[in-house]
Amino acid sequence: MKNLKARIKSGEAVHGCWLALGNPVTAEIVASAGFDWVLIDLEHGAGSEQDALAQLQAIKHTGATGLVRVESVHKQRILRILDMGAEGIMCPQVSTVDDAKLMVDSMRFPPEGSRGIAKFVRGANFGENFAEYFKTANDALIGIAQIESLEALNHLDEIAAIDGVDVLFIGPSDLSAALGIFGQFDNQLYIDAVKAIVVAAKKAGKATGILLPNANDYATYYNYGVRFIACGADSVFVAEGARAMFGRLNEAKNNVQ
Repeated sequence: MKNLKARIKSGEAVHGCWLALGNPVTAEIVASAGFDWVLIDLEHGAGSEQDALAQLQAIKHTGATGLVRVESVHKQRILRILDMGAEGIMCPQVSTVDDAKLMVDSMRFPPEGSRGIAKFVRGANFGENFAEYFKTANDALIGIAQIESLEALNHLDEIAAIDGVDVLFIGPSDLSAALGIFGQFDNQLYIDAVKAIVVAAKKAGKATGILLPNANDYATYYNYGVRFIACGADSVFVAEGARAMFGRLNEAKNNVQ
């Protein structure tokens, strides 16, 4: 099921996670687990653009939509990732209307935007269906703006109102740090900021997203109105699995001594 943009617009809760290892095998394993979407992280993840290409190829045959977080609102980074076949872009630190407009402009072909045109790229199936891709990409691609700064909180309505921004995505760590209360997710200042983001998104008919610090927080954010929900990463799954197995082996060893 890959009609993710329509599902977002309908208000359905859709679930995803991060891909931080830059590895196509873990990308395929995670994308096959049942998530609606997976996000390749080029901002903090271990992989490069070339690794992102291999991961997008691995995700293609699964039921998950392949999204990519680029390093910044930088036109050339967005262009290259879309040409590789990403189905949506997340930009960190979208703090102003100009940031949001640049993200959307970079994602869209003329005349709606300024994305460069290349026919024989993976996104257009190497030229086989370029005409259809050119016709539909502007509306089909998913634009995700991360709200992580005090400046962004001062421009929520304007950012949310921009056509092409489909999700206002909360970065809990960066947002709480900007508020001077890093990691204090039960602080009223942080909660008020989250609620303000949800209100702005709903007013514009957009969704709000978050990377949950803990899956146990699901109900809290769902009740706030957040519907584009992620938790965990391939790196976390591997680390937690490894630690759990080591613990089980130690427990088994102790039981036989």
